[in-house]
Amino acid sequence: MALTLIVLSGFYEPARHAIRYAETLAQAVRGQLVLLHVNRAALFDPYELVGAIGERAHRQELAAQADTAVALRQLARGLHVPATVEIATDLLPDVARELAARYCPALFVLGQPDADHPDYAGMTAMCAELLRASHYPVLAVPTTIPTDHPPHRFLIAADREEFDLSANSQALRPLIALLATTVVVAHVSDGVVDDDGCAAAQRAVRESGLVEFMIPELRGYLDSDYAEGLLGAVQDAQADVVITLARQRSFMSDLFHRSVTARLVEQCLVPVLVLPTAAEVPQEAAAPTHSEAVAR
Repeated sequence: MALTLIVLSGFYEPARHAIRYAETLAQAVRGQLVLLHVNRAALFDPYELVGAIGERAHRQELAAQADTAVALRQLARGLHVPATVEIATDLLPDVARELAARYCPALFVLGQPDADHPDYAGMTAMCAELLRASHYPVLAVPTTIPTDHPPHRFLIAADREEFDLSANSQALRPLIALLATTVVVAHVSDGVVDDDGCAAAQRAVRESGLVEFMIPELRGYLDSDYAEGLLGAVQDAQADVVITLARQRSFMSDLFHRSVTARLVEQCLVPVLVLPTAAEVPQEAAAPTHSEAVAR
């Protein structure tokens, strides 16, 4: 079944840029697009608390989006890949799960606003957390990245900690195998050269099955700030996409704002692909690492 890219869509530049990038990606992997428009991202349904009055207000808000739906369908007809339109008032966890189940396998694509944009720290971060909590992969696309060619150089942020991909993340392995010509595993250590940690990180990636099609290149980096170390690794490796892992223990919205993943989404100049992992793999005691930071 073809991969479906569900794009948080609109008519301002961050959303339009994400649509163009997703179109190029879908062309490269023979996938399809869903242009999803929502007014808000929320953990709880704002209409549910007020009963029948809320239901009536919900229907009225949906009706008010009729012109938006028409404009998005017109946009969809002009794309070079199959595309449909979905309209919702609120991006709730149940809404995300229902869409992903209907368009399986699915990858959610978000446009990351520029730092001076009013929505910079708002809706995109909330959407990313909602989708992570639904255990579906998320691709955050900055407006700085070209949209006329698909990615080929992938950097995987990894540490000593073993992981298994969730079923939804496993569905993206064919996409990575089809696109990737170079894969780099980046291990960041704090103030000490840790070759054993680098080797363990590479083993964790290989045993997860994420990149079975090649032996990835391994690079170690020194930085007391893990996120800064990864941002430096992106530049050093000239990566087109960064892959980071979202561990199940971190699926809590109150952690996202202070996580390494959030900093990458906000600051990285290339797209960040967040892959949820399966249940944690039990491990024997190991030397302290940045794994908790990576997970978040």
